[in-house]
Amino acid sequence: MTSEDTSPDRSAGATRLAVAERAARAGAAVAADGFRRGLAVETKDGKTDVVTRADHDAQARVVDRIREVYPDDPIVGEEEGTLDRVPDAGPAWVIDPIDGTNNYVDAVRVWATAVAAVRGGEPVAAATVCPALDDVYLAGPDGAVRNEEPLAVSDEPDPERCTVAPTFWWDYDRRDEYAALTRGIVERFGDLRRYGSAQVSLALVAAGGLDGLATNLRMNPWDAVGGVLLVRRAGGRVTGLDGEPWRPDSTGLVASNGEVHDEVLAAAREADAVADRA
Repeated sequence: MTSEDTSPDRSAGATRLAVAERAARAGAAVAADGFRRGLAVETKDGKTDVVTRADHDAQARVVDRIREVYPDDPIVGEEEGTLDRVPDAGPAWVIDPIDGTNNYVDAVRVWATAVAAVRGGEPVAAATVCPALDDVYLAGPDGAVRNEEPLAVSDEPDPERCTVAPTFWWDYDRRDEYAALTRGIVERFGDLRRYGSAQVSLALVAAGGLDGLATNLRMNPWDAVGGVLLVRRAGGRVTGLDGEPWRPDSTGLVASNGEVHDEVLAAAREADAVADRA
């Protein structure tokens, strides 16, 4: 799609990208104000599933910015007051006020505010703002950028020269799957890294800093939708465990530069095979 394209779909995508960026920047500013400030921390469903006041305040700011322009659109998000699944039809927004909350709580800079616009379950615009890293990733009808510079996935075809990340989180009763995935990665690829933020990890695949990432688990939409669009707009490939294009209801998520996708997918499927035997 060229910059001269003036179709209604492109115009709508550009408008929603602008709103996504404004909302993500606003939420990230709220989160950044609380970063390394000794915030009170609560747990939700497990000892590592944490939430802070900053999560709630940042989400409120994101929602306010979206509602200024799109007052009736559904909003899907991690915190209370939003939907927990992406509608199959029509426009909607998917937001994560702080993706990488454990990093945020531990004063590690790898976290982001992520906002994506979807239509019919498919992302059309996304903004991932990483204030502690001073990076802003955007994806829309004209491609993907980081700090206004175009993004492209790596072109490395040799798995032994690639770096791949396991992403998302396995509960304690599913650590054998996590172990199987990490083993599959270290046996196939040159290196393994884990960043603790799925959205930042997907952005790094889009930027070529990672060659792939994988999980055999079903991702929460707020942890993935925006980053999936970044990878696709940067020339990469994102699928479920079935090898079909990833959607919010897909089982597993495998993202790559496209060159080594089959190998990353194989590692994720090995982890899922462990789950099938359990």
